[in-house]
Amino acid sequence: MARPQVLAGAARDEALAELTAAGWSHDPASDRLSKSFRFKDFSEAWGWMSRVALKAEVLDHHPDWSNSWNKVEVSLTTHDQKGLTELDLALARAMDKAAG
Repeated sequence: MARPQVLAGAARDEALAELTAAGWSHDPASDRLSKSFRFKDFSEAWGWMSRVALKAEVLDHHPDWSNSWNKVEVSLTTHDQKGLTELDLALARAMDKAAG
């Protein structure tokens, strides 16, 4: 399967506006999205990570993330494209949906 291209133009602007409104931040220097997710406790955070991991496998696109008790820090970019692609948008949206 061909890897998606780096987002550009109006589609990129619209996607970044949508995700920024949902609490994501964008680092233009690394062209990376990031967000902190907070949960009730470790078990809830780990359960969320497990659900997201299944979606990441389906997409064949995996986040950079870390977990500390009830907090999960996430960073998304498409490494082989050196920037944001539709895969990052799909995974960010899936993460938000899984977090409820």
